[in-house]
Amino acid sequence: MFDATTILAYKGKGKAVIGGDGQVTFGNSVLKANATKIRTLHNGKILAGFAGSTADAFNLFDMFEEFLEDKKGDILKSVIEFSKAWRKDKVLRRLEAMMIVLNNDHIFILTGNGDVVEPEDGEIASIGSGSNYALSAARALKKHSNLDEEELIRESLSIAADLCIYTNHNIKVLTLQGDTQ
Repeated sequence: MFDATTILAYKGKGKAVIGGDGQVTFGNSVLKANATKIRTLHNGKILAGFAGSTADAFNLFDMFEEFLEDKKGDILKSVIEFSKAWRKDKVLRRLEAMMIVLNNDHIFILTGNGDVVEPEDGEIASIGSGSNYALSAARALKKHSNLDEEELIRESLSIAADLCIYTNHNIKVLTLQGDTQ
């Protein structure tokens, strides 16, 4: 479990959305409250979020972007090849890091152990210290509300921030509309 972040992603019917809080901690101190832990990749066609150290995030985002370019934006082929490379690299595989990547067709959780996990429901994924709170809230809100994808992400992350001391209410959201092909 990674302290200091919560990333939540939702692949809905018309939108793919990712959100993250802004808190960065060091031990029991908040270093920064407005960090950005999500970004768009491959000319805005892929969304990605990261749990782990900032320097590692930049390296892994850049590395994944190279695989996306090489595979012409095919997210499925890119996650497989990226995970193989991440796992084989003796330094990178030791990183305590996780990523979520998604478009309107797929959503994956990636780790340095070589894991490529597509959530069981194929729609909602979360990583970081507040991930279980955010995931539970998102599933409940999806089932019992009429919130759109962006509202669902914001509200779920807000609930996580109320419960997890490593998650704050400085929530940022990125959205893909319609077809990403």
